[in-house]
Amino acid sequence: MKHDIIIIGSGPGGYVAAIRAAQLGKKVAVVECDELGGTCLNWGCIPTKALLKSAQVYAYAKAAAQYGVEVAGEVAPSLPRMVERSRAVAGMMNKGVAFLLDRHKVEIVRGTGRLAGSGRVEVTLHDGGGSVALEADHIVLATGSRPRELGFLPVDGAKVINSRQALALERLPESLIVVGSGAIGCEFADFYATLGVKVTIVEYQPNLLPILDEDISKQIERTFRKKRIGVMTGASVKSVDTSEGLCRVEVETRRGLETLEAEIVLSAVGIRGNVEGIGLEEAGVGVNGDRIPVDEWYQTNIGGIYAIGDLIGPPALAHVASAEALVCIEHICGLDVQPIDYTAIPACVYTTPEVSSVGLSEREATGQGYALRIGKFPYTASGKATAAGDRDGFVKLIFDAATDKLLGAHCVGLSVTEIIAGPTLLRRMGGTAQDLLRTIHPHPTMSEAIMEAAAAACGEAIHI
Repeated sequence: MKHDIIIIGSGPGGYVAAIRAAQLGKKVAVVECDELGGTCLNWGCIPTKALLKSAQVYAYAKAAAQYGVEVAGEVAPSLPRMVERSRAVAGMMNKGVAFLLDRHKVEIVRGTGRLAGSGRVEVTLHDGGGSVALEADHIVLATGSRPRELGFLPVDGAKVINSRQALALERLPESLIVVGSGAIGCEFADFYATLGVKVTIVEYQPNLLPILDEDISKQIERTFRKKRIGVMTGASVKSVDTSEGLCRVEVETRRGLETLEAEIVLSAVGIRGNVEGIGLEEAGVGVNGDRIPVDEWYQTNIGGIYAIGDLIGPPALAHVASAEALVCIEHICGLDVQPIDYTAIPACVYTTPEVSSVGLSEREATGQGYALRIGKFPYTASGKATAAGDRDGFVKLIFDAATDKLLGAHCVGLSVTEIIAGPTLLRRMGGTAQDLLRTIHPHPTMSEAIMEAAAAACGEAIHI
């Protein structure tokens, strides 16, 4: 069966690649061994955000009196109904991907695909129909990733769980230890703490959300402590004993060994690329650990074989996989396309308050030798945040003192995941503090905090 392009995997990299290739007139097949939309849509980004929205609604309901709203009776969370809604949201999006692929006449092959020689993919079909051989001049690997599992923290799906299992618990545990404080760990810690679970986070690095700007990390830690989430940074898990009723977690801290107990332990220690079982070694495709090295057009060391998304390493973000898909396919199809600027990739964390970031942190910018001008605008001075009753947070902008260009933007607070696109565009276009300052922002909005932070960096702040 001959195609122009075969894509293995239908996540935010794979299905976007397929649709764009079809738009450009190519005959396309997508091989999928599980659910259309991949991990992000079915067991990651989308259902997690649905759960977090339910927790936010619960928190608002409990605080209704502060907004002049009377709620009769006790407000209580129902985890099964929250999970049911989350799965329904994922299911709706899954059907949407199927519709889009069908509309663009992309052939969907349900099965497990592996490279089988030059321009060939062998698919073991899931309907019991044996296997089928597909051929194409170009093959795009988009098999995504899965939760990383560490030897001292084996996941059993009951007492020690990963992010996928945390999305579908049948009941609320009384206590939870979260190992790892990246986006996944912090989001689940926030979700379960909001619903009344006693949560403790154990993080090996000195700060929560360790890859982000330190001011953001400190703000989230303060907020989490206010929510009575236990925070142990600079701490490492040595062992987990699940033989008794509660999990006993031995943690090495600055003070020595400590033993924590909890009903469930959530392993949120990162992800690893799905490089196994897809025929990489047989095809001669180079692999570095759980990553596939590629060039700027996402071609591997073997001509005609490409890789995108989590397979090629960080940043492991859905929107990055989609952007890589577009560049990869458009290059294959001969369009004039520019490589991705990885210094202008926004990252978001959907805790309450939210976090968003793009570009260099203050530590990174200083380490690269820049002289900095930094502007911060607190949400305590924001009219919209005050009206919303959510003044916890700030916007921090980092500019090159020599050129006035934006080096990084770091935000924490209400709706900051919705306003980071502006600084991202400015960063990509080489914009300056004056560009931001002279761009009229609507009032009252959360987005005007970006303008206010630029004004602060220029010494022209009005409202602080």
